[in-house]
Amino acid sequence: MNNDAIVFEEWPVNGGRLAVARLNAPKSLNALSLDMIRLLAPKLTEWQRDEEILAVWLEAEGDKAFCAGGDIVALYRDMVEPQPAGQGAGIGASFFTEEYELDQLIHRFGKPVVCWGHGIVMGGGIGIMAGASHRVVTERSMLAMPEVNIGLYPDVGAGWFLNRMPGRAGLFLGLTGARINGADALFLGLADRFIRHDLKVEVVNRLKAADWRTDAASVVVSQALRHFEAASAELKPASPVRAHLDLINQLTDGDSLAQIVEQLRNAAEGDDWLRKAVRALDGASPTSQTVFFRHLQLARHMSLSEVFALELGLSLKCLQKGEFAEGVRALLIDKDQQPRWRYPALNDIDPGWIEDFFR
Repeated sequence: MNNDAIVFEEWPVNGGRLAVARLNAPKSLNALSLDMIRLLAPKLTEWQRDEEILAVWLEAEGDKAFCAGGDIVALYRDMVEPQPAGQGAGIGASFFTEEYELDQLIHRFGKPVVCWGHGIVMGGGIGIMAGASHRVVTERSMLAMPEVNIGLYPDVGAGWFLNRMPGRAGLFLGLTGARINGADALFLGLADRFIRHDLKVEVVNRLKAADWRTDAASVVVSQALRHFEAASAELKPASPVRAHLDLINQLTDGDSLAQIVEQLRNAAEGDDWLRKAVRALDGASPTSQTVFFRHLQLARHMSLSEVFALELGLSLKCLQKGEFAEGVRALLIDKDQQPRWRYPALNDIDPGWIEDFFR
């Protein structure tokens, strides 16, 4: 296990300590590996129990990404390479099981968790960020759930948080893998504060200098973030998702998934933002889109823990059924951008094939 994959620090403050976890794999855009999960989860559990730890600060090394998603190349190797005799199951099942446990730990942590979501935040990165109590985005934040393009489906609790977005924005984001900015994230409930990235050091210094003995830790954190958010207003971008929400709701209102996808494709011709947002539809896995569509419907009234249990079953099936491996091959291994999906179109899919994902 690479102990340098995450850097842990504890900063003394008035009244206790502020814990810090820094993802430290900038060359891979801080892609979340099983090693990183196995470092972060026990440390968070330790900090959760330590009464001297007042809050946790999550950040990442480098200016490009907080976390661009899971380490899917490692998962690909696990899916396609035979496992040595006597070694049992590969890392895939462990990865998803432990990733979802980590995500749930953050959701229910019980102390303030500040996540500085600067740069690219995708897939597994959103899984870490979504459960934090104080989620910060910056002028260069770019978030997305693009799993349908690699034969997976939006997971890491997406059945819970996408269902809680305004209108049918969650369905739109999961089907298209559209990229959103910091203002979009605020509007959709994926973030809580917009702060300029160049103010990060000042935010940290204010937290270090604060007297944590006079107010609840959540109040101390909120006061600091609110102060710097006010100083960041000029750089806050417009929210295209907010501006397009009525249109998104209209286009995602259909009697079938195939109808919705066709409506999205047709409407994109006259709208530049929408055209860019839906351009990945043609290359997405029809299987993944169908699994996601059903998953979102099933998860609508589930609790967070029920959603994660459902997603674990789906993700284990994705490891077995070949579509995920083919998507990663086309995108990141052979890089031919020509995935050979089992079913090339939504209307071609055998219902029994989809049913097996949920069995």
